[in-house]
Amino acid sequence: MSELAVVTGASGGIGEQIAAGLARTGAAVVLVARDRTRLEQARGRIRDAVPGAELETEPVDLANLAEVRSLADRLAERAPSIVVSNAAVIAPLDDRTPDGFHRSLVTNHLAPYLLLRRLADHPTARPRRLVVVGASPRGLARVPVDLDDLNVEDGRGLGFPPSFRPFVAYARTKNMNAMFVYALASRLAGTGTTVNGAHPGIISGGRLNRHGRGALKVFGSLCDLFAAGTDAGADTPVWLATSEEVEGVTGTFFVKRRAVETAPHTTDPHRVERLWRESARLVGLPAGAEPRGPGAEPTPLLP
Repeated sequence: MSELAVVTGASGGIGEQIAAGLARTGAAVVLVARDRTRLEQARGRIRDAVPGAELETEPVDLANLAEVRSLADRLAERAPSIVVSNAAVIAPLDDRTPDGFHRSLVTNHLAPYLLLRRLADHPTARPRRLVVVGASPRGLARVPVDLDDLNVEDGRGLGFPPSFRPFVAYARTKNMNAMFVYALASRLAGTGTTVNGAHPGIISGGRLNRHGRGALKVFGSLCDLFAAGTDAGADTPVWLATSEEVEGVTGTFFVKRRAVETAPHTTDPHRVERLWRESARLVGLPAGAEPRGPGAEPTPLLP
């Protein structure tokens, strides 16, 4: 039976290339994204590039936590051995979901938090790799998460000009990704499940900045001039999900296949734990087990 892999944000860009890369290894791949039409088009392109690929689609709006819970329940029954959380968006600050959350917060952080937590509490018969696609540790060092304003209610510290503030809010969620990797990896130590983060590089050909206006739109256009293609962006996530070189490695962040340190504000244990607990509250989960050190006995994340 083929290994089962799941990729979110797989209807184009880096996510589509990650899915294609996993399909080339022989894995059966579940493509997750909001737009059903674009998902089917991506599946067609991957099948053309990887004849015989086993592909499924899951049209799910990752900004809708109820849909994320349902997806997690469906996938948990099938025990995927690879999950790559890739979906992300730079949303206007007034773009709020029906639950009242900023769309970037939900899509980029709360959705992977909820999905991977629920999957992680279902044991698998084989080793499992969870990969979270983040962003440049160097670029994010100056934008620590505001733990008192995760939902950007008052917009403290988002800077000037106003048109660039959605990018700063997005950058905070990417630091949340790294913090989540460390928190989840510590809780899953010794379980056979590894959790790592990856920066794909500055990539062109995606739809991350599709809502960009003013200074943010100009910034995105300038970045595209020097950006690599989506195949380059997929390289490190696919490598983390499949390579024997990183077998057993967990709680680490990678850039171009190299382990790197992220900013101190992303590794501070008190900040990491506070983000974990506040995220649990926002998605309606208990905080669950405390972090564990190496060699500790596995315990459930959920009571």
